[in-house]
Amino acid sequence: MTRTVARVIVDALSELGVRQVFGVVGDALNPLTDTIRTTDGLEWVGCRHEEAAAFAASAQSQLTGTLGVCMGTVGPGSVHLLNGLYDAAKSHAPVLAIAGQVPLAELGSDYFQEVDNDALFSDVAVFRATITSPDQLPRMLETAVRHALGRKGVAVLTVPGDLGEQQLPSDRPARFSLNAPVSRPDAAAVRRAAELLDRSERVTLLVGEGARAAREDVLTLADRLAAPMVLTLKAKAGFEGDDNPFQVGQTGLIGNPAAAAALQDADTLLLLGTDFPYRDWYPEGRNVVQIDTEATHIGRRVPVDVGLVGDTGAGVRDLLDHLTAAPAGSDGARERSHLEKARERFDHWRAGQARLADPSHDKGVLGRVRSALDNRAHDIRPEALAAAVDRIAADDAVFTSDTGMATVWLSRFVEMRGGRRLIGSYNLGSMANAMPQALGAQCLDRERQVVAFCGDGGLSMLLGDLMTLKTYRLPVKLVVFDNRRLGMVKLEQEQAGLPEFGTVLDNPDFAAVAEAMGITGIRVTDPADLDGAVRRAFHSPGPVLLDVLTNPDEIAVPAKPTVEQGWGFAVAKVKEVVRSHGEPGGN
Repeated sequence: MTRTVARVIVDALSELGVRQVFGVVGDALNPLTDTIRTTDGLEWVGCRHEEAAAFAASAQSQLTGTLGVCMGTVGPGSVHLLNGLYDAAKSHAPVLAIAGQVPLAELGSDYFQEVDNDALFSDVAVFRATITSPDQLPRMLETAVRHALGRKGVAVLTVPGDLGEQQLPSDRPARFSLNAPVSRPDAAAVRRAAELLDRSERVTLLVGEGARAAREDVLTLADRLAAPMVLTLKAKAGFEGDDNPFQVGQTGLIGNPAAAAALQDADTLLLLGTDFPYRDWYPEGRNVVQIDTEATHIGRRVPVDVGLVGDTGAGVRDLLDHLTAAPAGSDGARERSHLEKARERFDHWRAGQARLADPSHDKGVLGRVRSALDNRAHDIRPEALAAAVDRIAADDAVFTSDTGMATVWLSRFVEMRGGRRLIGSYNLGSMANAMPQALGAQCLDRERQVVAFCGDGGLSMLLGDLMTLKTYRLPVKLVVFDNRRLGMVKLEQEQAGLPEFGTVLDNPDFAAVAEAMGITGIRVTDPADLDGAVRRAFHSPGPVLLDVLTNPDEIAVPAKPTVEQGWGFAVAKVKEVVRSHGEPGGN
């Protein structure tokens, strides 16, 4: 029997191994969603907002490396996909978005809800096209999927509302041919890189997510070079843990002094599978070797002496074949003081962070002095909350984090040991990503623990999709850092010497909101109750929202704070005190 346009699309998704499609039903999508309804093994997940659907699809793609799928109907429904799709594009996640459209005969007539989808998605998509005839299938679908997977980006296929039920005049199965190529760096460039590294006395690695698949080879290289390993945030999952004696955490605003010093003290930097964008955090005047699959990434952030374009694992293995055991002129063993010094600094910093994260910290002499300055209400320290989650969460948990302070605390206090995974809006930097990304992750495996580190601002932005967790019985654990603030914006204002303005949030009792939606809600206001509340949340069945009132004045000190930042913060605090005593609306 000849198939319809909708059946061809849905059958192909099923054959590709897609298990869920996320979206909001409506008009132009009706032929597609009805076909999904009658297809075994493919689940429609009806979200409350299309942005959440796009985030969920992107999370699945990032976790599996395969295609994520979302749908938005005519006009506003497709527009709402846009932010989540930008996040997928910036995260290099293969996502297929199917967008509804007005009937073919009405295209170009400024019809009700008509939007030019090909123009709308022109910046975000590696492929976009509108189906105007059943004859174009399955060829156009094959092209869209190949672009999404081959270029690791977003493909948008627009389907007019009167086309989905039309039959193909000539039908055939879809064919995708999806083998991924593995490229090797140029041999001469590898030799030059090895010679430079052999001459170097102090090498530091900056390792990104692109090196995850080559973990053992990267550890062997770090050992051969006696090199400390600085991780990007997205490389935490895969390179943290006690079985990596080289890593010294992250650099940048959310990083630590040991990682910043490891970069600064090096004479040569080796960048592996990373496009770490913050140029101010690269030291100047160092030799730099970079391995990346994308030629356009070489030298984009910092001047590079030798660039190796190709698969990171293949490049690392080629380097290992060409490196000598030690730098020329040494006694036969590479000197390891650079590595040992970096690790000592890192261990010292972690010990200090562990003291801050102790719930009883504020009861000690130093803690009482500190709390008198920055926590007079005796709210729960966000460090303590993140550390408690780290202790109690499963070693194979999937974590998501909202952009902002929730990511800071996760970065510093949650170790991606074992089989833990981490997803966030770490390239686009969107708000409100943690909960919908957790939704997508939990749909992949309803038995695996999924933990969302939510800011109160981010959670409230897409609050409606809490109902999606409840409706589909997804046991996500939502940990809400409820500081009644847009915390990162507050910090940015204060570092610039500005008083806090516009960041205060008039929050509800989020635990009570969750309970009203049929979700277990737990609210914590006393530091003494923190550990027990986290355990209760993680051991309760079904979705749980843990609403923890955290200190709004907590300071996340950058890896290398500047005098200007400190002075700006002091000025801002003086302005805030003056305002609180003398201006309307003062705190």
